[in-house]
Amino acid sequence: MTDPIRRVLVRALDDITLEEVPAPRPAAGELLVRAVLVGICGSDTHAAQGHHPFVALPYRPGHEVVGEVAEAGPGAGAYAPGDRVVVEPGLVCGRCPQCRAGRYNICRELAVFGCQTPGGMADLFTIAADRVHPVPPGLTDRQAALIEPLATPVHAVAKAGDLTGRTVLVLGAGPIGLLLVIAARLAGARRVVVTDLLPAKRERALRLGADAALPADAADLAERVAASLDGPADVVFDCVARAASIAQAVESVTKGGQVVVVGVGAPGPTPVRLDLVQDREIRIEGTLMYTADDYRRAMEIIASGAVDTDELVTATFPLDEAAAAFAAASDPAHVKVLVAVGDPSGTGPAPSGA
Repeated sequence: MTDPIRRVLVRALDDITLEEVPAPRPAAGELLVRAVLVGICGSDTHAAQGHHPFVALPYRPGHEVVGEVAEAGPGAGAYAPGDRVVVEPGLVCGRCPQCRAGRYNICRELAVFGCQTPGGMADLFTIAADRVHPVPPGLTDRQAALIEPLATPVHAVAKAGDLTGRTVLVLGAGPIGLLLVIAARLAGARRVVVTDLLPAKRERALRLGADAALPADAADLAERVAASLDGPADVVFDCVARAASIAQAVESVTKGGQVVVVGVGAPGPTPVRLDLVQDREIRIEGTLMYTADDYRRAMEIIASGAVDTDELVTATFPLDEAAAAFAAASDPAHVKVLVAVGDPSGTGPAPSGA
């Protein structure tokens, strides 16, 4: 493994290339992993556009990674070559109060593999053995590629508390919003309504279990939400995190209700109607990433068959077409775009379900 490897370098959305770098070697406690499938998420495309508040350009992406262990370094545990793993990309200190309390997803020194450090959109990469999870044997690689994306909604739903019998509004029907529909429904939500600008995404949300899907730009959205839920929403998950969506969230949530901000907001101030927050005792709360418990729950949900991979994975590109993959992921018509590493068969996007 001394030959150079390929790794994706993102300087801008229209400047995505492959760089050749020396093949890494695992240090003590690390695994050398051969990437198989790597997802592109909204954070990746926002970063490529220069809009992500916490990811600086240039960067080397790949935090949604399914791979195979190529070599285990000394003290890396019981992993062996060929073991399938999925990366949990939060790189944490383990010492701060948040880490000691089990909330390492908000570690004071948090860095994210593939965001603040070189990631897994490469032929090979190294990572600490405690930052991966074995892929359950019953899952395909394509299913495993959805573990990380699903873990975020699982964590967000847990932040909202017991959803049994409650009503939920999800703002935004991108990958996270669609997976939130599934996670909320499985957590016992009585009714779930989704909003999005695109009719195709609203239709997809309905197929994945939403009770209603409304146009996000409706002038009377709060009234239409209340009509669909028999009253204002008990919990609103804002997967858009922009001024318009947080205004809709505050207007659509019930008195004493909760708004959970899931999407990454734009830097700078965002107006919020504090008169409504105060008068209605609305709780607004952020949610970041996930913990190992959320990964385990995500695996259980996917293994149960509750996630329709064919509805969510809409294109797959080979590594040498990473630029085209980012362009597709930036197209609202797509949901989840994957990059296949080392797959000699593909020369373009695979159709949904491929």
